[in-house]
Amino acid sequence: MNLQLHLLSRIAAIALACLLAISAYALFKSHRQAMQAAWRIADSQGKLLESQLLLNKAGIGLARPFPDFEFWKQSGSQPGVCLSYADAGGPMARSLCTGTKPGAADWPEFFDSGYRWTFNPGQPAVRPIELQGRIHGSLTVTPSAELEIAEAWHTALSLTALSCVTLFAVCMLVYLSLRRALNPAKTIVQGIAAMEAGRLDFRLPAFELNEWQRIAAAINQLAASQQQLLDERRKLVAKLITLQEAERRHLTRELHDEFGQCLAAIQAVTASIRQTAARQCPQLLEETDRIGRITAHMMDSVRQLLGRLRPAEFDELGLAASLGSLIAGWNGRSQGKTRFQLHISGDCGVLSDAQAIGLFRITQECLTNIAKHAEASAARIDLTIRADTAGLRIRDDGKANRLPFADSGGIGLSGMRERVAALHGQLELAIAEPRGLIVAIQLPLGVTGMRA
Repeated sequence: MNLQLHLLSRIAAIALACLLAISAYALFKSHRQAMQAAWRIADSQGKLLESQLLLNKAGIGLARPFPDFEFWKQSGSQPGVCLSYADAGGPMARSLCTGTKPGAADWPEFFDSGYRWTFNPGQPAVRPIELQGRIHGSLTVTPSAELEIAEAWHTALSLTALSCVTLFAVCMLVYLSLRRALNPAKTIVQGIAAMEAGRLDFRLPAFELNEWQRIAAAINQLAASQQQLLDERRKLVAKLITLQEAERRHLTRELHDEFGQCLAAIQAVTASIRQTAARQCPQLLEETDRIGRITAHMMDSVRQLLGRLRPAEFDELGLAASLGSLIAGWNGRSQGKTRFQLHISGDCGVLSDAQAIGLFRITQECLTNIAKHAEASAARIDLTIRADTAGLRIRDDGKANRLPFADSGGIGLSGMRERVAALHGQLELAIAEPRGLIVAIQLPLGVTGMRA
């Protein structure tokens, strides 16, 4: 759930609870004021009736018989209130109601029933009429329940309208404030996404709030440490690859100079022995021929091993010739099962030694995987050299139709990733249509990576 909506819903719920509490208090206060008004009327009219009794007892007659409510009626009495007087030992002497009850109720039925059930409006206020220690009667003041409910309803409506306007204004202000305060969260998420994509040089800016500042500082520190670790790992990988190429170069030289010369000498001696055996001991011809075949087989194996370690034409003729020789060798070994095609665009001479040997090794690995696993009928190798980038794209029409191995820990794929990372490049895998695998590599030119 969105954080802004979550906080707004909490604030709205709390405000609604406060509104209900305030409404309940307002209705209680309205009912209490109605009851207090009824008791004030009962007290004032009771004193007036006691004064009338005192005048009668003093022999000062009144123009109207007791009890006289005319003065209360003419003095602006409260509408909907009924006064009634009852003698202490007899029936009611007189009653008077002012105003009229409201007509059709303009409040809903649920409010009417709920208010009546909660407060029981219209309860009478009874005051005894006492003179000189003797109770002469009682005065009953009965307020109108309908008028009280109407007043409570109008109070609730006014309070609800004011509260709704206030709640809307508060929610808008809170929403705008939260939106501004949470804006850095979007920037932080974008920064984390950039770091996840490999842009560890991305840094979050300084934010206004202290909490966001601490989060940004922690993320920036993490990115810096990861960048340092990645640089150290890239340097280590570059050093290991450089040492590996140096070792291969050394092995190639030793095999060519020592082992190759020894095999050539054995082959020459075998030819001499065969000539001597043909003249003097023909029964040795079969053994000498066998030695010659073994020596020739060993020569072919050494030649192939030298090609895999470091092609002889790589140092002399460069990457393009080495790739051409590599493709020709695979076409010869596949015997028509897989047709390999090479297309080179641009000048391979602008590549550094590390980039050239890296592209060659990656092509070697890809062709080996195609021959072993792809079951492809065709494979195309495109090498494009531009002014600022070098792109290698290898596509086959093999059986691959998904990428469960895109993030696997295979030695071949891991080796390619490490080589590309050491050269500050990018490696991407994709599925060709309708099937097959595409390996795409981009290397930036002019970036110092490793030395071959």
